[in-house]
Amino acid sequence: MSFEKVCKVSDIPDDGALGVEVGETPVALVRTGGEVFALHDVCSHAEVKLSEGDVYDHTLECWLHGSCFDLRSGKPTGPPATKPVNVYRVKIDGDDVYVSLSKE
Repeated sequence: MSFEKVCKVSDIPDDGALGVEVGETPVALVRTGGEVFALHDVCSHAEVKLSEGDVYDHTLECWLHGSCFDLRSGKPTGPPATKPVNVYRVKIDGDDVYVSLSKE
């Protein structure tokens, strides 16, 4: 499994999100409760960036229509989205954040 360095932990707002690119894949990095999560940065309901949404209770809410996604599974927890978004593995080394797009 290959990890790519994408940013510093300190670049991600507390209880907030940061949009980055891993290769050509848009990824939303979310920091909450002392953890960092990575999800596909495109809402499965409407093609907008999830990284511009709000974070609460291990959930990322899409700013456009209010679809909510669980940070751990990518599954929608609130309508109108019905399809999950991909979640990616995150590794922290010091202040560096690494993401793997591999399914392994």
